[in-house]
Amino acid sequence: MFSLKNKVALVTGARRGIGRAIALALAEAGAKVVVTDIDEKECEAVVKEIEKLGSEGLAKKLDVTNKKEIEEVVAETIKKFGKLNILVNNAGICPFKPFLELTEEDWDKVLDINLKGYFLCAQAATKEMVKQKWGRIINIASVAMGQMGVGMANIVHYVASKGGIAGMTEAMAVELAPLGINVNAISPGVIETKMAESVISDPAAKETILKRVPKGRVGQPKDIASAVVYLASEEADYVTGAVLVVDGGWLAG
Repeated sequence: MFSLKNKVALVTGARRGIGRAIALALAEAGAKVVVTDIDEKECEAVVKEIEKLGSEGLAKKLDVTNKKEIEEVVAETIKKFGKLNILVNNAGICPFKPFLELTEEDWDKVLDINLKGYFLCAQAATKEMVKQKWGRIINIASVAMGQMGVGMANIVHYVASKGGIAGMTEAMAVELAPLGINVNAISPGVIETKMAESVISDPAAKETILKRVPKGRVGQPKDIASAVVYLASEEADYVTGAVLVVDGGWLAG
């Protein structure tokens, strides 16, 4: 089960953290993986890890707000591997700033990377997936996406972008299902990454969070990666338009 042999995946924001874990998990499941991020050298390091797992990889520098760059990376993916089956939209930023101090530039930067970037990458990938009448698009959202019972201060722009991802996922799923493409989202809770470092490095803040998490621990990147492998597999064929929450029971608690 959950074999991705003969599949080709592209992961954005894959040089570290959740993205890196996703790239490695996909490779371990048998997929060839295109590792993309803003730092190509760090992507190359991930590709070396992929090769150690016995799979193939390709490292590419990618700014997800640049449509031309996205199209070039997709074209190079096709040139090297002949197809593109799986897209994981993971690239994102989360700068903390009080609402009243947010500038228009702050807002635009977060929405451009976290939401517009997902749209641009998904559209470019879909044009290739329809040729095979099979595809998987997996968008990384967050429990901080509104309407989930978890209010988050100082990241209004981030929450808006993640809420947009959830809505976009549902709408895309309806349009693309007849074309053989499944579109789902994963909403992580607090995961031990550099992005969450400012929160989990504060003992008091970490304790407050863990009191709400029934599993009693901060999530690990591999927790999200495992969910991605499932949604990318044939076993998830009847799952589309879903938002899978992976948060250790935080919302339930």
